Amino acid sequence: MIVEGDGMELTNCAKCGAVFARNVIDICPKCYKEEEEAFKIVYTFLQKQKNRSAGLREIVEATEVEEELIIKFLKQNRLRTSQFPQLQYPCESCGELISEKTLCQKCSSNMLSQWGEAKEQVEQETENKEYGPSYHTLEAKRKDE
Repeated sequence: MIVEGDGMELTNCAKCGAVFARNVIDICPKCYKEEEEAFKIVYTFLQKQKNRSAGLREIVEATEVEEELIIKFLKQNRLRTSQFPQLQYPCESCGELISEKTLCQKCSSNMLSQWGEAKEQVEQETENKEYGPSYHTLEAKRKDE
């Protein structure tokens, strides 16, 4: 629920449902603080040389931080897969493990292809509507004479 007025926007926290004055983030200050603490735990774990090659499952088990939250940190580029090469997360479409963006290459290509086809179809329909039928009836021709 979002309530606006007097320049302040009230909304519900996406995590706990509490009402708060929305700013840049979509969670309340309490949940934000909890997420920051979880980030510190994960980052501290990964800073140790022996843990830099840990995968997502290993990090979850060692830190007890939820997998979804670690994936959120990855998508926000707060944890960079260039520094931690074993960190992979599922593609949002098919579930294949990826290390950047939100879709794997295959799903991204499919989406672009579908978008291109839909765009062509819309353009074709628009063109057909603009020009109308390209034939004339005998009655219309006689009226012009």
